[in-house]
Amino acid sequence: MEQTNNFDNTLTNQKLPNATAVLVLGIISILTCCCYGFISIILGVIALVLAKKDMKLYNANPQSFSNYSSLNTGRILAIIGVILGFIYMIYMIYMISTYGMEGLQQMQEEMLKKYNAN
Repeated sequence: MEQTNNFDNTLTNQKLPNATAVLVLGIISILTCCCYGFISIILGVIALVLAKKDMKLYNANPQSFSNYSSLNTGRILAIIGVILGFIYMIYMIYMISTYGMEGLQQMQEEMLKKYNAN
């Protein structure tokens, strides 16, 4: 009976259920890191939680799954997205505490005036 289970596992290479979602969330978390950091952190943490579940599943039976590389890539992208989100959030907290919202809006208006002048 054990032989049939091993035989079935080698024949059916399944895909990890959340590998594609982790990859997509990891990419989006990097792309949204400039949205005050919040969206990037949230998406990155969701991707890391999903990746942890799939990694447990993969470690239990590595021969049964074929797309571990995309899961690992998505996990790395999610980590980068979370780090970039935290860096940008700290930067924005510093800028708001230093210049205030009015100062940031004034700097933005000056930049737009210079851009439109060219």
